[in-house]
Amino acid sequence: MKVQPLFLKPVFKERIWGGTALQTEFDYDIPNNKTGECWAISAHPNGPSIIENGPYAGMALDELWRENPELFGNPKEEVFPLLTKILDANMDLSVQVHPEDSYAKEHESGELGKTECWYILDCKEGADMIFGHNAKTKEELIQQINLGNWNVLLGRVKIKPGDFFYVPSGTIHALCEGTLVLETQQSSDTTYRVYDYNRRDTEGKLRDLHLEKAIDVTTVPHHDSGVAPKVQKHENMTTTTFIESEFFSVYKWDIEGKVTLSFNDQYMLLSVIKGDGTLVHNGEKYSLNKGTHFIIPVGLGEFELDGDCELIVSHP
Repeated sequence: MKVQPLFLKPVFKERIWGGTALQTEFDYDIPNNKTGECWAISAHPNGPSIIENGPYAGMALDELWRENPELFGNPKEEVFPLLTKILDANMDLSVQVHPEDSYAKEHESGELGKTECWYILDCKEGADMIFGHNAKTKEELIQQINLGNWNVLLGRVKIKPGDFFYVPSGTIHALCEGTLVLETQQSSDTTYRVYDYNRRDTEGKLRDLHLEKAIDVTTVPHHDSGVAPKVQKHENMTTTTFIESEFFSVYKWDIEGKVTLSFNDQYMLLSVIKGDGTLVHNGEKYSLNKGTHFIIPVGLGEFELDGDCELIVSHP
């Protein structure tokens, strides 16, 4: 069967902290005005993306992964390892932490752990986020949590559009109000809430916290995993390498004109975050608009990108 790029229909998630930026910024048809997450490239059972084009149109990505592993280089992983999201933090997210693989496998029915990273698409002026903590020991962490000394315990960093943050499992963190983020993460839906501002859900109940597990998995003391982006300029294309980790590599491509590319042995996840252009493969032309998400499968061979656009690109 002819190999083609795989374009995906996103899945949207209502969240207590969500808003309407996914509609205003990306023209998505969101379900309501509390839409917090776009699961853009997902094979997770809680929200698999659907293939929109070609011979696999209508198939869910998790089904394609199982039934056509050759498109992904016959991988050893049982499940599609990555998940690309866009998050609209219209309000502060809960202060949270994620487990690593072995803890998640034992305590969350075989789920992957969750190391993630964020590219800040937009944020209000002077925005910040919670990143890390100031406890030097587990005992101090527990004490500060029990006392509710959040201003003492939690670390904060200023953010601006274009910033990139690597968030390993075990890192206490929270996006804050007025932030729009593209997230690349392990394919996991496990979050342990540490603090949620005493918010109540739609039924008036305080949202659950997961303090025992959160304390178990939090890295103490906090290790600041800074990134040092590397920029390479090619003809009509600038590549910024943000991170190359054991879980994923993430890049930004700035396309200014026509670029010919080929990735025969590695599938790639791509999201258009700005501008528009086209992808041409075997004489077939595909439109690339802000908010388009697609996969370049193994064996696609040479293809061409043309236009004025920016993409976030990742692979395992």
